[in-house]
Amino acid sequence: MARKSKSNLSELYLEENKDQIYENALAEIQSFELPLGTTLRSVYDDQPNAHQRFMEKLDACIRNHDREIEKMCNFHHQGFVDAITELLKVRADAEKLKVQVTDTNRRLQDAGKEVIAQTEEIIRCRIQQRNITTVVEKLRLCLPVLEMYGKLKEQMNVKRYYSALKTMEQLENLYLPRVSQYRFCQIMIENLPKLREEIKEISMSDLKDFLESIRKHSDRIGETAMKQAQQQKTFSTTLQKQNNVNYGRNMHLGRSRILESKNEITLKRTFEDDDDHEEEVLTAQDLVDFSPVYRCLHIYSVLGDGEIFENYYRKQRRKQARLVLQPQSSMHETVEGYRRYFSQIVGFFVVEDHILHVTQGLVTRTYTDELWNMALSKIIAVLRTHSSYCSDPDLVLELKNLIVVFADTLQGYGFPVNRLFDLLFEIRDQYNETLLKKWSGLFRDIFEADNYSPIPVANEEEYKIVISKFPFQDPELDKQSFPKKLPMSQSVPQIYIQVKEFIYASLKFSESLHRSSTEIDDMLRKSTNLLLTRTLSSCLQNLIKKPHIGLTELVQIIINTTHLEQACKYLEDFISNITNISQVTVHTARLYGLSTFKDARHAAEGEIYTKLNQKIDEFIQIADYDWTMSESDGRASGYLMDLINFLRSTFQVFTHLPGKVAQTACMSACQHLSMSLMQMLLDSELKQISMGAIQQFNLDVIQCELFASSEPVPGFQGDTLQLAFIDLRQLLDLFMVWDWSTYLADYGQATSKYLRVNPGTALTLLEKVHRGMRDSSKKNNIFAQFRKNDRDKQKLIETVVKQLRGLVNGMSQHT
Repeated sequence: MARKSKSNLSELYLEENKDQIYENALAEIQSFELPLGTTLRSVYDDQPNAHQRFMEKLDACIRNHDREIEKMCNFHHQGFVDAITELLKVRADAEKLKVQVTDTNRRLQDAGKEVIAQTEEIIRCRIQQRNITTVVEKLRLCLPVLEMYGKLKEQMNVKRYYSALKTMEQLENLYLPRVSQYRFCQIMIENLPKLREEIKEISMSDLKDFLESIRKHSDRIGETAMKQAQQQKTFSTTLQKQNNVNYGRNMHLGRSRILESKNEITLKRTFEDDDDHEEEVLTAQDLVDFSPVYRCLHIYSVLGDGEIFENYYRKQRRKQARLVLQPQSSMHETVEGYRRYFSQIVGFFVVEDHILHVTQGLVTRTYTDELWNMALSKIIAVLRTHSSYCSDPDLVLELKNLIVVFADTLQGYGFPVNRLFDLLFEIRDQYNETLLKKWSGLFRDIFEADNYSPIPVANEEEYKIVISKFPFQDPELDKQSFPKKLPMSQSVPQIYIQVKEFIYASLKFSESLHRSSTEIDDMLRKSTNLLLTRTLSSCLQNLIKKPHIGLTELVQIIINTTHLEQACKYLEDFISNITNISQVTVHTARLYGLSTFKDARHAAEGEIYTKLNQKIDEFIQIADYDWTMSESDGRASGYLMDLINFLRSTFQVFTHLPGKVAQTACMSACQHLSMSLMQMLLDSELKQISMGAIQQFNLDVIQCELFASSEPVPGFQGDTLQLAFIDLRQLLDLFMVWDWSTYLADYGQATSKYLRVNPGTALTLLEKVHRGMRDSSKKNNIFAQFRKNDRDKQKLIETVVKQLRGLVNGMSQHT
């Protein structure tokens, strides 16, 4: 029971708790608090019949509220009925009021129709007046725009593009912003960029025409500028000379300055006209219209594209510079080719210099210097290449003058030209080479035309003519009466004159090189030394070696070189006079003519010795000995007598030679003759020699000794010349006397009679004589009385041969 009562109490508590939950839920629903999810979930829990019980509670709540509403309506119903009754009473009064209002409105409308019409007319007029005022105001704003645009079109038509750009700027910045709302303004605004582009294209086209124009006129501009520079230099040089002459005269100096200023004005107005050849000089502005480049520069600057224009201009000018610097392949053939090349380059840089000074920023000094350095390197390379083809010294000289004028012209415009003058020193060396080649031909022609005979002078006038050409002094010759002969041949004064002409020609190149007199003097002496030591020396050496030059010509060549050597000091004086540099100057170079002519003389002397020996060989070759003859002819051979006569006549010609030369030639000839005769005896092809042939050969050697003792050339002491034949003499004496016992006994002793006889030489000749004697014995065997003597002699020969062979073998072993 207790458990059952506890269970009932619990159920009762749960029921009460659930009722409280439902009431809370209804209270929340009635309070319209949202959301209701939580409330509804609390109602629909897991308890059975929860929904039904909640709905019962809800229906009970609704019935309570309906009863309360019904009570309230019952309480206010009488008031509502009274209000409706009052409203019905007012309806009639409202109808009357409506009729009165309608009538009043009708009468008011009828009365106000005329006023309304007049008011509408006034309003319409006021609107028209306002519109007219607005139109006038807008037209006042638009008319300046239209006028400026018309002005712009007119400027475009007359090609005043810079003014047109200024007008566009005013339109854009001042006028168009005021009326930008109108359609025609929008059209104008759209057209302005097109007009700017059109102006840029037109100005660029004008610039291209300008660039083409200056390309065509560059040579004329350069020619004019070079002519002005040359005239100014000539004028300055003349004025300087006048100032030097009139130094110290202030009044005259003042007049000179006036003349100088007048001359400068005159020079600026003169140039050579192609048609009438009148002197008139045009400037670059006169030859080329620079307005397109100014205009284009201003236009691009206004448009903000100045940098683009500068880059384009510089790029195009660089291209033109490369074209100008590219020479024609045949430029080196004529001076006109070089002149045209230089004129184009000068014209190009004169234009650039003008642009530099009349514009700001289009070209800069840095740009022109860079362009000039590039051009200068190309110019120097071109001139090096093309000048190397020049073989005519006159053309090289004209090229030098053109380079000097070219350099002076550009130097006047502020361009550095030191490298050009350095190049001139290279060309000077080439010029000297061409001069040397030319003078080499002149020297050859002079030598070919010379007769190599002393110059005959019939009277004083002819003598003075020769002396005026060549500095010759000989007191002994002056004492002689006319006619007489000068020792040198005709080539000597001609060579001397040509050397002076060479110095003059070399001096022409050295002028205008901005060098001191000392440097010019040094250059002249060096070039003259080259002429003497290389060109003239080579011509002399070749002349001496020519086969048609005989002994007489060689003798005359030696005499000529002696006089030319003596004339070298006069050449040094000549150079000093034309350069005004004293020879005592420390740095003054000397002429090397002494060594040149000494070498030529030595070569001629050597050639004399050679030709003498060759002539002796020719006579020796015609010798016709009968080496088997039993007895001699009793006189010398004919060939040898002819040879001696030739030597006598030749040595007579040597009287004009220096003594040592003649003596050396004579000694050399005798020694060569002695050696040739010795070789004839010892010739390996000669197998046997008879004693008769030995005797004949001895007669020939005697004639040689007589010739040597006759002193064919003065100056020999004692029997010096005869010693040339001492080897032959001792050898022949040994065989003629048959003094073998003495030879063998005294061999090796300084006092030996046959000291110069070599055992080998004696052995060779003895064997040939032995064979000759044997052959002779065979032919003469019919003479029995001689057989015993021949046998004894042959035995003696055999004994001597054995002893000589012993000596020869001993010498070889000792060696």
